[in-house]
Amino acid sequence: MTKEIIDMAQECGLIGMRPHLDGIYSEALVAFAKLVAEKEREACVKECKKLFKVFLSSKYSTGQPLSSFKERHAVAACIESIEARGQA
Repeated sequence: MTKEIIDMAQECGLIGMRPHLDGIYSEALVAFAKLVAEKEREACVKECKKLFKVFLSSKYSTGQPLSSFKERHAVAACIESIEARGQA
């Protein structure tokens, strides 16, 4: 991911403007990008958990056995996948 962040920074013109500062700036930029990604993951998980609760509600349930089970399972898998990205 570090290379991707540096490439994006170069594409936006954030790196290369002052070559003597690029090394220090690159490290700070990577750290900042990781913080932003962490916050985005947290926000996504929060939204997924809200959706999970919707699938548990009586408003969503059809009264059929296992109604909304697939949806809850899919949302839980998404939550797990998002959280795993933060641990990679």
